[in-house]
Amino acid sequence: MAEKERMKLIANNKKAYHDYFIDEKYEAGIELHGTEVKSMRMGKCSIKESFIRIEKGEVFVYGMHVSPYEKGNIFNKDPLRIKKLLLHKAEINKLAGKIAEKGYTLVPLQVYFKDGRAKVEIGLARGKKLYDKRADIAKKDMRREAEKEFKIRNLK
Repeated sequence: MAEKERMKLIANNKKAYHDYFIDEKYEAGIELHGTEVKSMRMGKCSIKESFIRIEKGEVFVYGMHVSPYEKGNIFNKDPLRIKKLLLHKAEINKLAGKIAEKGYTLVPLQVYFKDGRAKVEIGLARGKKLYDKRADIAKKDMRREAEKEFKIRNLK
């Protein structure tokens, strides 16, 4: 089976690519409780305002919003509760060492189901300055204009 068929995207953090330079990417499992999984299968998840911290050798994601499952009644958990991420100890130690360096942070890039398990893609990121963001916007505009001209030229 192809990789794309096994992977179902739930949430994407486009703002992370705008605000940060992503140096490395890691895949981590998410520790979820009952109805949260059902809610995520329905696509009710947001990672726009979320961030990741390493505390006492464990990785946690803060601000990840998983909407309560409609049919979950008393079993629903707090939508903004702190969720533990599942990584190997060596990966956690490596990330902790990188974060100790100046300017590095961890941001969630996307949440998806892979082979029936909820996963989050973590990016080891450095913050962009305002002029970096402006340069990216200018590049994107130039590319868009070039594509537009190419399309017009090919239609004639």
